[in-house]
Amino acid sequence: MPGLLLPPQAEPRWRPAGRIPNYRLGHRERTWLLDDSSLTRRIVANNPGHFRVQRLRQEWVTPLPSERRLLDIPLRQRALVREVILQVDDVPLVFARSLFPVSSLTGELRHLRQLRNRPLGAILFRMPGMQRSPFEVARIDGNSSYLPHSLQQPASAWGRRSCFDIGGRQLLVSEVFLQAFRPWPAELPVHRSQHGKVNAAILRSKQ
Repeated sequence: MPGLLLPPQAEPRWRPAGRIPNYRLGHRERTWLLDDSSLTRRIVANNPGHFRVQRLRQEWVTPLPSERRLLDIPLRQRALVREVILQVDDVPLVFARSLFPVSSLTGELRHLRQLRNRPLGAILFRMPGMQRSPFEVARIDGNSSYLPHSLQQPASAWGRRSCFDIGGRQLLVSEVFLQAFRPWPAELPVHRSQHGKVNAAILRSKQ
């Protein structure tokens, strides 16, 4: 139903990644979850199959409480949400939820209303001056209503989220690594995106 507000229990317990102990979040998982380059590019590089983005929904909704706080969205103001699956050979690997405040969908970002099945990251990482906040992570139950019903699964899953800032306009991207996600064993180098930089102030100012 358009504009449906998810029940409060659907919101994952997001925490700064540094507060998750190593015994809960292993080195390999941490390396993938905290890599700040394009996830789409990493998935394509580690999977020989056919990659595509499938849009599940795009509509104006009431943000979840923590989303509203992170993006400074006024109470009762709606935001544009876009939910997609990143998949290889039609196997869902990652569920992604992007939230756009109405104030951010202006100027050079106006076209983000019409992404359809294009990957958002491919656009964001080409934008000069893009900054990204440090990641928050959460362990999400496989039957959580945060996940679309078609993606619910027996096992819990790791999720991450961060804010992107482009010229003072912000958006929030959350990604949940589904059970079929298999690149965990791949070792990634310590990496910082050449097209943007992590800016702790993006989140610090809201905490």
